[in-house]
Amino acid sequence: METVEIRVRGQVQGVGFRPFVWRLAQELGLSGHVLNDAGGVVIRVRGAAVEALVARLRGEAPVLARVDQVEVSRWLGALAEGFVILASEAGAVRTRVTPDAASCPDCLAEVAGTGRRAGYAFTNCTHCGPRFSIVTGLPYDRAQTTMAAFALCADCAEEYRDPADRRFHAQPIACPICGPKVWCVPEAGDWLAAAAARLRAGEILAIKGLGGFHIACDAGNPQAIARLRARKHRPAKPLAVMGDPAMIEAACHVSDPERALLRDPAAPIVVLTLRARATGVAARELAPGQGCLGWMLPYTPLHHLLVAATGRPLVMTSGNPSGEPQVIGNEEALAKLGGIVDGFVLHDRAIARRLDDSVERMTPQGPMVLRRARGRVPDVLDLPEGFREGPQVIAYGGQMKGAICLVREGQALLGHHLGDLDNALNIAAFEAADRDYRALFEHSPDLVAVDLHPEFRATRYGEARAQAEGVGLVRVQHHHAHLAACLAENGWARLAGPVAGIVLDGLGLGEDGHIWGGEILLGEYATCQRVAHLSQVPLPGGDRASRDPWRNLLAQLDHAGLGALADLLLSGQPLALLRQAMAKGLNAPSCSSAGRLFDAFAAALGFAGSQSFEGEAAMGLEALARKALQDGGVCDGYPFGAGEEIDTRPLWQAWAQDRARAVPPEIMALRFHRGLAQAFAQRASDLVRAGRAQAVALSGGCLQNTVLQDELVAALAGVPVLLHHKVPANDGGLALGQAVIGMARAMGESQAAR
Repeated sequence: METVEIRVRGQVQGVGFRPFVWRLAQELGLSGHVLNDAGGVVIRVRGAAVEALVARLRGEAPVLARVDQVEVSRWLGALAEGFVILASEAGAVRTRVTPDAASCPDCLAEVAGTGRRAGYAFTNCTHCGPRFSIVTGLPYDRAQTTMAAFALCADCAEEYRDPADRRFHAQPIACPICGPKVWCVPEAGDWLAAAAARLRAGEILAIKGLGGFHIACDAGNPQAIARLRARKHRPAKPLAVMGDPAMIEAACHVSDPERALLRDPAAPIVVLTLRARATGVAARELAPGQGCLGWMLPYTPLHHLLVAATGRPLVMTSGNPSGEPQVIGNEEALAKLGGIVDGFVLHDRAIARRLDDSVERMTPQGPMVLRRARGRVPDVLDLPEGFREGPQVIAYGGQMKGAICLVREGQALLGHHLGDLDNALNIAAFEAADRDYRALFEHSPDLVAVDLHPEFRATRYGEARAQAEGVGLVRVQHHHAHLAACLAENGWARLAGPVAGIVLDGLGLGEDGHIWGGEILLGEYATCQRVAHLSQVPLPGGDRASRDPWRNLLAQLDHAGLGALADLLLSGQPLALLRQAMAKGLNAPSCSSAGRLFDAFAAALGFAGSQSFEGEAAMGLEALARKALQDGGVCDGYPFGAGEEIDTRPLWQAWAQDRARAVPPEIMALRFHRGLAQAFAQRASDLVRAGRAQAVALSGGCLQNTVLQDELVAALAGVPVLLHHKVPANDGGLALGQAVIGMARAMGESQAAR
């Protein structure tokens, strides 16, 4: 009988993989043992059915497991009769941590039942519950989680030791006798009854969850929502809502793919289309000017209990003062959120790391990730062919939507959303996450990759680390990184040849020293060139132009020879002063940004004042265009100029004619989207048809706009198109692109040297 060692790599710890192997071995009559080590799961086994075991390991797995490799070799050691599960071994870290997972049906049935975990807010098993939010070290065992402080009672210990129990080695296992406790501030006897009563009465509560605090109120109470917005200084940004399936379906249209995404173990916020008569929620107050609303199902027993007891959908927005990182500690919450909320729901299980909720949506082309965080991180991405032997790299992303990417052994770990690095507390959180990732995964880079912009805080941080550790540094142009992130996600091989990239976003420093943002690129991982771009138009006021859409409208109308119309539309603004500044190039850098063009057109259709959050004007413009599509959407796109410069002047001249004819704003919004998409698609398609590119990749923050994405895909019919599905198209995906570009260049230099 053959005796072998089987090593299983992937997402195989903390997901019930060892008891799964134990059950297979029992069924197949095999002898040996299984254990966790820092490389994954090791099985040493003897018996006639070894080949059957290997085949089933490759074809079957627990719900949360993901098997990347099954390696089989001879084993010369002795094995006792029977099959057992051994304790974990330490060693150099080569495995990964499982993302946090929503409560499974079996655990929810216990919570709703009459057994010893009835009504218990921390019920979990190997198929669900906290993972990354509580782990403090590897291998993943209870002693290296924030559950180490809670000694198991006799009943939980028996479940934990029994391979036939679904809680076998479930590290967060707990019950009301031995596990974490929940309480209210101000104090109340029954936390659940008190919290539900206060929410129904219109109060605002801070709720300690899985990866941080939420701020919650009744999502159907306009007055409560208004108070929350005023206290949090969040006047218009959409608020996420939590509810059960019936509540969601009463407010929004939900397709089968959207329903499946809501019920995914990651339990993301899913952006859904509101019904014309949404019930149960104050839709206008929750998402002003939008036709969509972000929903999530309860994903912990605590959330399930709270939603059920309240009987209403609940706002569940990030628990933080505006612009700061999400609060995770009890004392921190009491100190920072006291001026926002009327009370607190606290518990005594520590949160090891801050994790915002992931935000996703379904499109006709498949899923789209807007924010990659809880439930998705730290899942890894397998890199394409040609990257397996590359160096270890760490990449630090950009200034906005911070995220870190670690690469090793052909896999990329794109870290969780860390916010915008304009805020000192977010910078501190960014630096803490870097220390956390390198310690937890024992990552030692050979190369550091950063954005080309020298003033980005992430760039300066990466430069300092490279210098301190004496490793190589690569600076990557912003839009090239967007393109490369899309290629890597889609499995485009390192040497597969060039693609055309349509990269549309807000701002990124170009290789010519100008600000880019509306680009067609031609290239691959190591090299890239700009072949077409939107008109370079001044940004009057510099950074102020990102906040004030009317400034961009002034620049665009003046560029189009429509200064008199600008005078009419923008009377009351300091136009003469800004025109002087633009003429002299004072605080008015030249820019080809698609994001700023969206802002300008939103201002042309009536968006007044300043944006209270990034993308507010563009989101309103998308909502108008979507309304036109729902009403039939029969119209041509606005024209743009031909040539290397995608000239915006024809767009504005055609729009001025529409305005004079009183064309409805939703039609003008759709014509804008359609014309922009057609202008870029035509040039990119020409590159493919001329044999200069093999496909077209779509990336950049503007590609979060589903109307624009749909119009681009339609205009690119007959051409291979690469889209983002797992990695954000926005700056949250930049670090992945930087990492693979750094690897490709290093590998190319190494090969050239040989």
